[in-house]
Amino acid sequence: MTTDNTARGGEPLTDFGYERLPSSEKKGRVRDVFDSVAPRYDLMNDAMSLGLHRLWKRFTIARTGLREGQAALDVAAGSGDLAVGLARRVGPTGRVVVTDINESMLNVGRDRLLDAGLVGNIDYVLADAEALPFRSKAFNCVTIGFGLRNVTDMQAALASMYRVLRPGGRLLVLEFSPPKLGALEPAYDFYSFQVLPRLGRLLAGDSESYRYLAESIRRHPDQGAMQRLLEAAGFERCTWHNLSAGIVSLHAGYRL
Repeated sequence: MTTDNTARGGEPLTDFGYERLPSSEKKGRVRDVFDSVAPRYDLMNDAMSLGLHRLWKRFTIARTGLREGQAALDVAAGSGDLAVGLARRVGPTGRVVVTDINESMLNVGRDRLLDAGLVGNIDYVLADAEALPFRSKAFNCVTIGFGLRNVTDMQAALASMYRVLRPGGRLLVLEFSPPKLGALEPAYDFYSFQVLPRLGRLLAGDSESYRYLAESIRRHPDQGAMQRLLEAAGFERCTWHNLSAGIVSLHAGYRL
């Protein structure tokens, strides 16, 4: 017997876009998505957001509070945009750790930082956001950009990020939000479910991965629910900033 939340055999179900599947299968499915899109990831980001993702990430870096000589962690770092900003904030005497669960994306991020001339104080670690392999209270700031909605257990990932933050440190979560655009929502839906997969097929040779990405945005918790998840993980003084009419939000939480 199964329920909407339990697979055959009693394993919990989780969302993969609009599909429900056993929790143990999601990481492999997400890995397949990003293996497919890694070679054209930056090109697709520019096409999907009309270049706005660069402004969203710049806004995020400006709110890290990092100073030279401090330590920062970028989780689910993807192609390394946030990591570049973190490295420039902490300078050559600081430390940045770049992680991703997907080796293809970690390699893309490493290439990005090397091309930017950022070497010597940056470590690259293949790591699961739900079980970060670092000592407690190691980092002044932790960032995760457009990665939280892809983890299987968001609460476990947030708890893991809380554990590795130093007292006084902050977590910044940059993520798409379920849109509340009023009369513009039909146009946004058309772009997400019709235009975006076609762009994926044209530019990356993969429409289904970008259909999943559009669906995963709709399944992600809204701003209020995200704040409650942060608070449940122990973060305090939690806030969010809506960007581009709330299509994207930057959530902040502190370990005090």
